[in-house]
Amino acid sequence: MAVTKSRSANLQEEENRATREGATYADLVRAVQGGDQRAMETLLMRSQEVAYRFSLLVCGRAGDADDAMQEALLKTYRYAARIREPKAFRAWLYRTVRNACLIGRRKRANEPEHIASLDDTGADVDGHERPVEAVDPGRDPEDQAINSGLRSRLRHALSAVPRPYRVVVVLREIEGLSTREVAEVIGISEANVKTRLHRARVLLREHLEAS
Repeated sequence: MAVTKSRSANLQEEENRATREGATYADLVRAVQGGDQRAMETLLMRSQEVAYRFSLLVCGRAGDADDAMQEALLKTYRYAARIREPKAFRAWLYRTVRNACLIGRRKRANEPEHIASLDDTGADVDGHERPVEAVDPGRDPEDQAINSGLRSRLRHALSAVPRPYRVVVVLREIEGLSTREVAEVIGISEANVKTRLHRARVLLREHLEAS
């Protein structure tokens, strides 16, 4: 009987884990607010990746991006249970990252103009940014080569787009935020978001066609 109960408990835990992994950010925030610590762990794990990716774009330096990500994760841990609108969590996370980057910049006397690409994940032994390509062993090598080439073209095209437009197109097209959410993250009107997004698309198309 004890073995049966143990197996049942394990199966239930597996079901709960699968549910957490498939949950949306809003679902996880609601679970956190209900006292689910495992949901908090899942929320932090998911937030880490998107927070670091966005912090690289906004901060421009791997070290600053890491600091901003850590600050965002710390605030997520502290305040997720207090968020009034769970559906607004992602926008809140991006705002937190952006604010952390801005504060970090104010603390630096000389901020370099270098902007890290979306594929930057760290620095080499000389302190230079290095892009890292993820390899999917289940995909055909030729397809991987083609997709790698497309990612490289897109990365270079994005790097040529001025930052105000690049941030908008990344949040809207890559991160999937709504126009309203992008406006809240950046602190501009929805009309300005649409204007910048249109301009970013035009610039991206021009750079991609020229490459």
